[in-house]
Amino acid sequence: MKPQLKWQHFIEQQADKPYFVELQTEIKNQRAAGEAIFPAENDVFNAFSFVDLTDVKVVILGQDPYHGVGGDNQSQAHGLSFSVNHGIKIPPSLRNIYKELSDDISDFRVPEHGNLIEWAKQGVLLLNTVLTVKQGQAHSHAKLGWEKFTDGVIEKLSLENEGCVFILWGSHAIKKGKNIDQNKHAVLTGPHPSPLSAYRGFFGCQHFSKANKWLTKNNHKPINWIISQH
Repeated sequence: MKPQLKWQHFIEQQADKPYFVELQTEIKNQRAAGEAIFPAENDVFNAFSFVDLTDVKVVILGQDPYHGVGGDNQSQAHGLSFSVNHGIKIPPSLRNIYKELSDDISDFRVPEHGNLIEWAKQGVLLLNTVLTVKQGQAHSHAKLGWEKFTDGVIEKLSLENEGCVFILWGSHAIKKGKNIDQNKHAVLTGPHPSPLSAYRGFFGCQHFSKANKWLTKNNHKPINWIISQH
């Protein structure tokens, strides 16, 4: 799936830069050498396919993609932070997100799947700080150049989007806050929802209801966080 028009233009601009050429060459070489790289090549920029730059209402920023394999030997990752395709077991971080949603949003019922495309279609950019990973090796593509790319994404949003809510989970995501104009945008920060850190303040953060309050106050339609059951 192709990114939306303004994102497409941004990605094409980055594609000519030496850091991006090196990054893509390294990933291509790893794939050619038989390394399992997640997500699949066609899904790497999936986050940009559902909502264009000026239409983003909420950014949920994670760390790097899921590095595990789900059902039918498929990659868990499909280019949207924290999301997995239908048929893939719900990962622990997403289970914790659902737990927080159940406490924060009164009508929320935990669905049987982990596909968050319904959020993306409403204007939620589900982005990771790093967009690829080797199978079974968390952070293996950190420092390859993706951080520079996603810094650019955040900066572009900060400049050209009229106002949205940035939800930054975990230290890698929180570092990105320095590029955000907080006079224009709301920034919510907290621990990563992984089982290692969720009890340090992720549970009880109420980021979903807080995001909707800010959107409503700023004359934007709130996000319907409730996900279809099947």
